[in-house]
Amino acid sequence: MDTFSSHYLFFLIRRGGSLPRPSRGACAARGDMMKTRGIAPALGLAVLAAFALSACEQSGLAHRSLAPIPSETVALMEQAGTTKEAPMLIRAYKKEAELEIWKMRSDGRYVHLKTFPMCRWSGQLGPKRRQGDRQVPEGFYAIGPAQMNPNSSYYLSFNVGYPNALDRALGHTGGDIMVHGACSSAGCFSMTDKQIAEIYAIARSSLAGGQRAIQMQSFPFKMTAENLAKHRLDPNIDFWKQLKEGSDHFEVTLQEPQVAFCNRRYVFNAEGAANLDPNAACPPLKQDPQIAQAVAEKSAKDQAKIAQLAQSGVKPVRIVYQDGGQHPAFASRIPEVSRPETIVPPTEITLDEKPTRVAGSAAAKSPAGTLAGAKTADESRQTRVVAMAPMRSDHRDLSALAASDPSPTNSVKKLARPNKEAGNIPTPPASIGVRKSAAVHSTKSF
Repeated sequence: MDTFSSHYLFFLIRRGGSLPRPSRGACAARGDMMKTRGIAPALGLAVLAAFALSACEQSGLAHRSLAPIPSETVALMEQAGTTKEAPMLIRAYKKEAELEIWKMRSDGRYVHLKTFPMCRWSGQLGPKRRQGDRQVPEGFYAIGPAQMNPNSSYYLSFNVGYPNALDRALGHTGGDIMVHGACSSAGCFSMTDKQIAEIYAIARSSLAGGQRAIQMQSFPFKMTAENLAKHRLDPNIDFWKQLKEGSDHFEVTLQEPQVAFCNRRYVFNAEGAANLDPNAACPPLKQDPQIAQAVAEKSAKDQAKIAQLAQSGVKPVRIVYQDGGQHPAFASRIPEVSRPETIVPPTEITLDEKPTRVAGSAAAKSPAGTLAGAKTADESRQTRVVAMAPMRSDHRDLSALAASDPSPTNSVKKLARPNKEAGNIPTPPASIGVRKSAAVHSTKSF
C-alpha cells in the first residue's frame, strides 16, 4: 500500500465513512458502498499496528547500518597508529577462510588491523567464470559508497564489485557478489552477523572519511612459496601468478597497488595505465624503479624457494572441495551454516610433473575433468582426503573471536530459499569416482 492510499484509508476509518464494497455480481447493483462504523476500531488498530511494525523494521535496519565500531577495535586502531576515518583495504583468502582488514597510517602505508575467520565460502579454488557456478571471485576489486547495502536480507552487506573490467573482457558472467552475514554462501564471502556489523562499520567510517573506493584483494590462498609449490601444476596457476604479482606489490610497499588491465591480464603500478583496454596489447609500461626492483627481488626469492621445495619432494596437487569450506574456528557450528553436509575435508589429488592432457578445454578446467585426467595418467597414484591437522597457533585468536559470537548468525534461520544476492544455486555435482582415505578428525578442515 502506498503512502497516499494508507493515509486515505486511515482518514475514512476515523470519520466512519464508506469503503468500496467487494463485487458480488448482480447483487452489486443494490449498492456499491459499505459502512465502516462497526469495524472502525478494529481496522484502525490493525492499520496502526501495521504502520508501527513497518517503522520498527525500518528503524532496526537503520540501527544495524549505523552501529559504531566496537571500542576494542577502535583501541586497536589507536595502537596501530591509524584512525576510524583512515582508508581501509581488505584481503581475503579462500583456502585459509580468512578476511583481513588493513588500515592506512598517516605515512600512507597500510597496517594490518584485524583478521576475521570466514564463516562460509562456496565452490572451488579458482576464479569465478559464470553466473551460478557458486565460485567466490578471485582478483582485485573496488567497493564504493553505492555498493554498501544497509537493507540486506543477510543482515548487512556490500557488493565487492565483480565483475571488474578484466572479468568482463574474459567473458566471465554473474554479479551481485557480496560480503554479508547469515553464514550462507552461494558465491559470496559469508561472515556471521556480528562480524559483518563490525566490518560494515569500519568500511562505512572509511568511506565517510573521504575514501573513494575500498580495494578488496581476493586470493585462492596466501601467496606463499609453500602454497605455490603445491599448486604449481594447477590449471589456474598462470592466473594466480598475476594475483601474486599484485600481492607482492602490496607487501613490498604496504601501499594500495594501482590496478589496470591490458592484454587480458592484470597490470600493477604502471604509470598512465588507468585507461588501458583490457583486450588490447599492452603498450610499453613504466613503473617506479625502486618498487619494480623490490617486487622483482621478492619474486626471485620466492621462485627459488618454490624450486627448492619441489626438489625436496613437495608434490604438485589439485585440491577439490565438495562445496567450499569455512574457517576451523567454526567447526563446532557446522549445522548452523549453509549446506553443512558439504563441509568436509577436501580431496587432494597428487599430479604428475608432466600431466596427461584431458580431452576438451572445458574438462581440463573442471574439477571432475582434472580428477579424471589425474587418474588416467597414473591409476596407481594415491588420491587422499586432506587430513584435518591440529589448529595452528595463529588460529587460536580467531577461534576465540568466533567463540565470542553466541551464534554464527541469527538471520540464517530465516533463510529458507536460495541466496538472491549470490545467484541461483545449481544442483550439486555428482560424486567423483575416486578413492578417498579416511579423514582424521581434528580442528582444521582444510
